[in-house]
Amino acid sequence: MTSNIDDMTNTMLQNLENKTGKDLDEWIKIANNSPATKHKEIIDYLKTEYGLTYGYANLIALKSREAKEGQAPTGDDLIDAQYSGNNNDLRPMYDAIIAEVNNFGMDVETAPKKNYVSLRRSKQFAIVQPSTKTRIDVGINLKGKEPGDRLEPSGSFNAMVSHRVRITELDQVDEELIAWLKDAYLAA
Repeated sequence: MTSNIDDMTNTMLQNLENKTGKDLDEWIKIANNSPATKHKEIIDYLKTEYGLTYGYANLIALKSREAKEGQAPTGDDLIDAQYSGNNNDLRPMYDAIIAEVNNFGMDVETAPKKNYVSLRRSKQFAIVQPSTKTRIDVGINLKGKEPGDRLEPSGSFNAMVSHRVRITELDQVDEELIAWLKDAYLAA
């Protein structure tokens, strides 16, 4: 459910001119005419030169890059890209995980990013990432839970989760994994 993110983005777009004195088109021109070319550089430029908050600078950077590159990929496009080519065989595992997580409640939100999918409720409770051509890593927020055989500390995998489970076969999307995901969902 990306509607929460879409709603927040729409609210920010509606408030942009009132808060900054310029509409989105004006900000896109400023960003595109700046010396900055990368996303973070654009954010830093807008914050430094115009005193924008991170939220507005990030929004403008995203929209200016979309304008330069054409329409930004949708969530489905991002997921399709993650599971294409060498990662094509991983898609059934991803689909099985998402099908189970969507049964947790109507408030589950899948938020695709370039390299992974964030699973959110009121906050992120897990991520699903194709890490190699033979493995998906499921990062789970289970603070206070002792690691075990399959449930390992996240380590350097991703600082936004406390644990990681490596999935290489469809049958590893089992009751144990789903129970950990459900615990993280309930705590979010």
